[in-house]
Amino acid sequence: MATDDIKNTAQDLLGKAKEKVGEVTNNDKLAAEGKKDQAAASVKKTGNAIGDTLKGDR
Repeated sequence: MATDDIKNTAQDLLGKAKEKVGEVTNNDKLAAEGKKDQAAASVKKTGNAIGDTLKGDR
């Protein structure tokens, strides 16, 4: 599961970067895309944590 954690963290960081660049450049579409990426990563992290808990991995 560590690979999934790394991918989700990378997606979250990329989303944060997109959001900041969008804010600085007044690009609302890019900022919204960054927020969407962050939300998707959060959902994936939560799903993985629940799955790991059910499996007894955490």
